[in-house]
Amino acid sequence: MSKEITSRKEDYSQWYNDLVIKGGLADYSAVRGCMVIKPFGFALWEKMRDTLDQMFKDTGHENAYFPLFIPKSFLSREAAHVEGFAKECAVVTHYRLKNDPDGGGIIVDPEAKLEEELIVRPTSETIIWNTYKTWIQSYRDLPLLINQWANVVRWEMRTRLFLRTTEFLWQEGHTAHATSDEAIAEARLMLDIYTDFVENYMALPVIRGVKTASERFAGAIDTYCIEALMQDGKALQAGTSHFLGQNFAKAFDVKFSDRQNKLDYVWATSWGVSTRLVGALVMSHGDDDGLILPPRIAPIQVVIIPIYKGDERKDLLDKKGKELAAELKKSGIRVKFDNNDNNRPGWKFAEYEKKGVPLRIALGLRDLDNNTVEIARRDTKEKTSFPEGGIVLRIEKLLLEIQDTMFRKSMQYRDEHITKADSWKEFLNLLDEKGGFILAHWDGTAETEEAIKEKSKATIRCIPFNNPSEEGFCIYSGKPSAERVLFARAY
Repeated sequence: MSKEITSRKEDYSQWYNDLVIKGGLADYSAVRGCMVIKPFGFALWEKMRDTLDQMFKDTGHENAYFPLFIPKSFLSREAAHVEGFAKECAVVTHYRLKNDPDGGGIIVDPEAKLEEELIVRPTSETIIWNTYKTWIQSYRDLPLLINQWANVVRWEMRTRLFLRTTEFLWQEGHTAHATSDEAIAEARLMLDIYTDFVENYMALPVIRGVKTASERFAGAIDTYCIEALMQDGKALQAGTSHFLGQNFAKAFDVKFSDRQNKLDYVWATSWGVSTRLVGALVMSHGDDDGLILPPRIAPIQVVIIPIYKGDERKDLLDKKGKELAAELKKSGIRVKFDNNDNNRPGWKFAEYEKKGVPLRIALGLRDLDNNTVEIARRDTKEKTSFPEGGIVLRIEKLLLEIQDTMFRKSMQYRDEHITKADSWKEFLNLLDEKGGFILAHWDGTAETEEAIKEKSKATIRCIPFNNPSEEGFCIYSGKPSAERVLFARAY
């Protein structure tokens, strides 16, 4: 185990921070609550972003960009929306600075006060729906399927790299439809896309469901979500998709003429995932030696490290390494040949292990003589020597195996940590001793939901789709219940 990294058993929170910092994903910034995403971390986000972006485009969505600043009056048009975000907003009140005439440095110019304050984007529903009013006139303009890649600001008091920061990167989809059914189908489609991405690219199984009224997005009729389980037994919301009904259309007077030339308000959705997914990758797959990245989104899938003994046949090792790297690149494999003389091979091995590179190839003089390569898997740490012939196919197969193994390992952990509870005592014991997801009866009231949250620190993560009917009694109130819901302590 690397001495640089705190063990998970000793301090899970510090372990997470160590992996983010030592793995080269991010660093702390001079701005409280904000982070610097380092090149390797941003390369990982780019792979995630580009994959999702293509999924969106394949289903007919287009990218656009809307202003960072939102007039304060826009937020107040949808009551539930402003109530949900009011405590998290950063507000711009002035537009100019000046030198302090008393020598106190730079101060805000009191004469440069804005007529209307501007809110730094916490989410874009209001500014987008104000724009859609001019874009949508008739059924011919629908559906309108727009996505935006952007940064947002939500003022956080307790922050954590990637998981909860004041500023973060994300995508937010905002769509308009002619009917309620079309909008609901869109919201469900996007949840399917998120599920596909998280499971098949991030190798992380999720549970899909609908949020309770207390947990749904501010201004939504329904919020659909995917919930994943981290290695400490806590849940993490990995993506949400919202059916907004006609709430924002009515707030911003967005109407369309239907085929019978009758005016009606359009139906809306919004949906998004953020850089929080990078945190999910760290917590779900990492070990005490660093990150473990799924091959399908790893910025570097294979690293080749030559092992020199002085200058003996160094040129031949370099030549062999470059040829192998070129061969792998030609097959679409993301590879790095690290022949940097500034660091020893042992240091490089540890460094790429911390970064979670799926496969490491070591090239030494013996390998050169025997026409073999030594390949080490990051997930299992198995090392095997293979003949050079057919090495590309061998590596392609190994990358697929690693992706599948990581998913199955996460699935096994998740399934082992889904437990039923039939009493309040059993519920609390499971939370404290085992963690994970707990299926338990709830009487359906917001009052009971809040009481459970206050006394246990656990929340209803979702009501799973296709949830079976099962008569029972609420674990807290004892009142009748028709189904179990999914509880967990969460990030």
